[in-house]
Amino acid sequence: MKVASRATDRRFSIVALAVSAALSSGAAWADTAASSSALEEVVVTATKRSDKISDTPAAISAITAEGLGAGGISNVSDLSSAVPNLSIGNQFGVNRAFIRGVGLTSIDLGADGAVAFLQNEAQIARPAEQLTGFFDLERVEVLRGPQGTTYGRGATAGVVNLVTKKPTDKLEGYADFTLGEYSAKIFEGAIGGPLSDRVSARIAGKSEKHDGYGTNLYTGNPVDDRNAYAVRASLRIKASDDVLVDVVADHFKEDDNNYAFHYFGGTAFLPLTLAAVYGGTTIFDHGGDVRNIWSREDAINQRHGSSATAIIDWKPAGFELKSVSAWRDFTRFNRDDLAATDAHLYGQNNYDESSTSWSQEFTLSTTAVTVDWLAGAMYFHEKNPGSVLVPLYNLGPFILAGNCSPITPDATTPCNAFDNTNYHQSGTVTTDAYGAYVQGTKEIAPRLKVTLGARFNNEKRKGVGSFEFGALGIFLPTDKEKSWNAVTPKAQIEYHTEGGSLVYGGITRGFKSGVINIGSLNAAINPEFVTSYEVGFKTKVNDSRTFLGLTAFYYDYKDLQVGFVNQNSTVETKNAAKARNYGLEFESQSKLTEHLSADLAVTYLNAKYKDFENSYYRDGFQLHQLAGNALSNAPEFSGHIGLSYRLPVLDGNMSLHGEAVYSDKVFFTEWNNSDAFQPAYTLVNLSATYDLSSHMAVTGWIRNAGDKTVYGNNIITAPLYLSSRVGTLMPPRTFGMTVSVSF
Repeated sequence: MKVASRATDRRFSIVALAVSAALSSGAAWADTAASSSALEEVVVTATKRSDKISDTPAAISAITAEGLGAGGISNVSDLSSAVPNLSIGNQFGVNRAFIRGVGLTSIDLGADGAVAFLQNEAQIARPAEQLTGFFDLERVEVLRGPQGTTYGRGATAGVVNLVTKKPTDKLEGYADFTLGEYSAKIFEGAIGGPLSDRVSARIAGKSEKHDGYGTNLYTGNPVDDRNAYAVRASLRIKASDDVLVDVVADHFKEDDNNYAFHYFGGTAFLPLTLAAVYGGTTIFDHGGDVRNIWSREDAINQRHGSSATAIIDWKPAGFELKSVSAWRDFTRFNRDDLAATDAHLYGQNNYDESSTSWSQEFTLSTTAVTVDWLAGAMYFHEKNPGSVLVPLYNLGPFILAGNCSPITPDATTPCNAFDNTNYHQSGTVTTDAYGAYVQGTKEIAPRLKVTLGARFNNEKRKGVGSFEFGALGIFLPTDKEKSWNAVTPKAQIEYHTEGGSLVYGGITRGFKSGVINIGSLNAAINPEFVTSYEVGFKTKVNDSRTFLGLTAFYYDYKDLQVGFVNQNSTVETKNAAKARNYGLEFESQSKLTEHLSADLAVTYLNAKYKDFENSYYRDGFQLHQLAGNALSNAPEFSGHIGLSYRLPVLDGNMSLHGEAVYSDKVFFTEWNNSDAFQPAYTLVNLSATYDLSSHMAVTGWIRNAGDKTVYGNNIITAPLYLSSRVGTLMPPRTFGMTVSVSF
C-alpha cells in the first residue's frame, strides 16, 4: 500500500487541473450517440419539477445509468468521485455524508444526517440504511446546499435522490457478471416488460461477495469483506391517460465482517496504549498493516430491510398532483472492538438498531394568475429502537488503579469485581414530523423570473429508555420529549439569456430538526439553522458541445450539531454556537471531438467555526474556544478530471476512460489535531470497454490504481480506552472484469 503524499498530490492536481481546464465533460451528461455534435442533457426531478440541468437554477449533479455499475460508481461511497464538494465515508456501518463541509458528526444512536437521502423521492431516515439499495438505477441526483423549502427536515447540507429504473412497455433486461480482485463475484440484472396494455413489471437483483480487504490476524477471520444481496420488484400501471401509478418494493440482506474498526495507534498527546497497560498487543506488534486488525473480537455486520413505495402521478389539464407513500423497515447489528487488542477487556462494542417508518407526501404544481405554483405537504413517522452494549470485562485495573492491577492480583478488591456489569444505552425514539410549503415563480420581465416560497416545519420526538454504567453504580432513566417549529423561506431570481445561458441568485434558510439520542444522558439537542446565499452561472458554448457552470455560496450557521466523546467516556452532542462556510464550484463538460469527451470539476471550500467552546482529552478536558478551526470533512480544495475516448475496433467499439479525483487534507474532529487527520490525496480510476455488439460488452477496470491508503473516518475513543484512535478505511486498489449482456 502507498500512503498519499500531500505535496505530490497537490502538484499533480494543480498541473492536471490546469491542463484540463479547457477540457470538460461530466457525470451529468450521457454521451450515448458518438456521432451527435451536442451533449445529451439529463432531465432531473430533485427540485420537484422536471427540468434540464442547464435550465435548473440550483447546484445539481446527476449520474446516469451509463456511469453506474461495476468499475464505475457502484455504491454510495463512490459518489464522492463524481459530485463536487461531496464527501462520503462510514463509521461503524453508518453513512457519513458531507456536502460543502456539512454532514453527520455524531456516532450516537438516533442521530440524523444533514444530507437527506431518498429513493424515488421517499426518505431513507437511518444513516446506516443509506448505504444499501444501490442497483438497477436510472440515475442519481445530488442537490448541493440547503433545501429548506421543498425538503425541510434534514436537508441543511443537500439532497441525494436515488431514482430506480421503472418498467417499460417493451420486453427488456440485462445481466452484468463481474469477477475481480479479492475473489469478488458480483451479479446484477433485471428483466421487465408489459403484462397488459396498461400494466408493466420489472424485477431486479444484485448479489455481491468479496474476500476481506484485511484480516483479523488474531482470529484468522476476514476484515471488510462483503456478502450481500438485494432484490426489487416494480409495477407501473397506466390507470388512465392522465394517471400513472408506480409501485416499488425491495428487500436486502448483509451478513459479513464488514465495517471493522481499524486501529491507528495512540494520540499525539497520549501515546500509551490500552494494550500495553493490560499486557496485550495491537496490530503494530504484528506487522503494522492498518488494513488488518489484531483483536479478540471479530467485526460483525448483520443487517436487513424491506421497503415499499407507491407513487401516483395525476396530470389532468392544467396541473399535476403527485402522491408519494412509503414504508420502510430496517434492522442492523454491528460489533467491533474499541480496545483494538487481544487483551480480554471492555472493548466489545455491540450496536443494535431498528427502524420502522411511514411517510406521505403530496405535491401540487400548476400555473395560475401568471405564476408557476409549487405546493406540498408531508407527514413522517418513525419508531427507532436501539441499544449500545459494552460488557465491562476486566475493568477493575482501570477503576481501581492503585488497588488492583494485573501485577497485584492479591489486592483487597478483586480485579474481576466489575466483570458482570455493563455500559448500556437502550431505548426507543419516536419521531412525528409535519411540513407544508408553497412556492411561486413569476416572469417579471422577458426571461427574468422571481421565485418566493416558504415552508412550515413541525417535529416532535419522544425518547423512552435508560442509561447504565454498572461499574460505577449508575442506572438512570433517559425519558424525554420535545418538539420544534421552524419556518424556512426562500427567495430567488433567475435570468435566461437569449443565447441560453442562466444566471441566478438566491437566499434560502435550512432547518435540521432537534435530536433525542437513544438511551443518552444528553439533553434534547436544539435544531440547527443555516442561511444560505448562493449565486450561479450556467452556459453551453461551442454549438452546445461544452457546458460550463460556476457556483459561489456563503453559509451562516447557527447551533450546528456536533458529536464527540466527553470526559465521562460517553457520547455527547452539543450545539456549536456559530459557523460559516463559503466557497466556489466550477464544473465543465465537453464533447471535444466525435470520439473524445472530458469532464472537470474544481472546488474551493472555506468552512470554519465562528464561535464554539468545547473540551477534549489533550489537557484534562479543559474548555477551549475553537473559533477559526475547520469543520470536519471540509477539504479546502478538491477536484475531478475525467477523459473518455471511443473508437471503432474490428467489428465493435472500444471505450477508454480515466479519471483522477483529488481531495485536500481534512480533519475528522473540531479540534483539528494531527491524530484525526487525512492528508491530501489523489485517486486514479481506469476502465476499458469493448462493445462486441449492441447487446454485449466486456469491461476491464481498476479503481484506486495507486493503492492509496485513505481514512474514511477517524475517531478519538473515550478516556476508558486512553483516547486511542480507531476508524475506517476506503477500499484499496481493486480490479476486475465485467461481462454485460442486454436485450
